[in-house]
Amino acid sequence: MEMLNNMLSGFSVALQPMNLLFCFVGVFVGTLIGVLPGIGPLGAIALLMPSTFYVSPVSALIMLAGIYYGAMYGGSTTSILVNIPGEAASVVTCLDGYQMAKQGRAGPALGIAAFGSFIGGTVSVILLAFLAPPLARFALRFGPPEYFSLMLLGLTVLIYLANGPILKALMMAALGLVLGIVGQDMISGRGRFTFGITELNDGIGIIPVVMGLFGVTEVLLNVEEKLASQTVIKTKISNLLPTLRDWKESLGPIFRGTFLGFFLGILPGGGALLASFASYSV
Repeated sequence: MEMLNNMLSGFSVALQPMNLLFCFVGVFVGTLIGVLPGIGPLGAIALLMPSTFYVSPVSALIMLAGIYYGAMYGGSTTSILVNIPGEAASVVTCLDGYQMAKQGRAGPALGIAAFGSFIGGTVSVILLAFLAPPLARFALRFGPPEYFSLMLLGLTVLIYLANGPILKALMMAALGLVLGIVGQDMISGRGRFTFGITELNDGIGIIPVVMGLFGVTEVLLNVEEKLASQTVIKTKISNLLPTLRDWKESLGPIFRGTFLGFFLGILPGGGALLASFASYSV
């Protein structure tokens, strides 16, 4: 009962017209910045945080939350339209979203991505409000065996999604592990594979790697093709509202991904990247 009273009190504050205005501004500006590849939600919040210094703390938090959600969706926009993920969690969106855009269905892809993000985020926040205390106690019990199993799950999903030979997938997984090792060791504080380069102490960022794998690859593929075989894809972004058939095909994956992402997101270290790949593989 206390939880319901707290939620009603929170809604009474969040639904005030001024706070709704700040939420709209945050989502709008966050989406514009999220469209730019490589910035992501954390970069958008860092850039726009000074703009919240002159408003009340509640309005500032609501605006920052809007910036975060807007930037997350903005990453899906570039993934669907130009096959360049705006942030790491949007990598999976490139696989099917860009193919839909090439078929002239960019509008439904953008629409279902927006509705899916809204449904997943809303349901996850409600579940987190009710299940946070017991789930937090459960997450604190995770030790080295559980974390090893979690990382093994991520590598298994990676190999499962590979379209080519298994050996190539294993080699790329090993290369990813080597790139992930680069940086400062969290326990000893020593640099690993930094070769004396100070900039590598923070590790290799996943956003530049992802942009290179998808964006640069797309450019090189276009350059490699012969001029006679090149075609310019002209499509209009229309029909943003999904049809009944789209909803019928998408509701199952949306709710399945919502609950899977919720439970994987609670575990420390997994994050949205592992949850999105696991949802896609399921």
